[in-house]
Amino acid sequence: MIRLRVEDVMNTRLEFVDADTSVKDAIDTMLKKCIRSLLVKPRNENDCYGVVTVRDIVFGVFANDLDPSEVKVGDIASKPIVTVPKGTKLRDVIRFMRRFNIARVFVVDDGEIVGVVALMDIMKALV
Repeated sequence: MIRLRVEDVMNTRLEFVDADTSVKDAIDTMLKKCIRSLLVKPRNENDCYGVVTVRDIVFGVFANDLDPSEVKVGDIASKPIVTVPKGTKLRDVIRFMRRFNIARVFVVDDGEIVGVVALMDIMKALV
């Protein structure tokens, strides 16, 4: 039985980028830090956080033959991000991710993003 909570498996190493960052710069950051996603900061108070992933870059930029140095991450980021409270049971997170076919959720505590849980994190924790 899965008794873990999301904070037991979350990755607290979060990387943020401005929405106006080029996809080329985002790729450089992702490769340098060996990560698969970046949190995209809101452009203004009416905007929300987004996430740009390797999948977004490959399918949204390369598949459309776009120049990554000309595309901004804010233009391809998925918004809004999906969040769960820090104390959520991992079993519930897994069900949620399966139901909505998503690969990662961000963890919030007191309204602040404190971590991320991806499918790989869950697999590592349960094996």
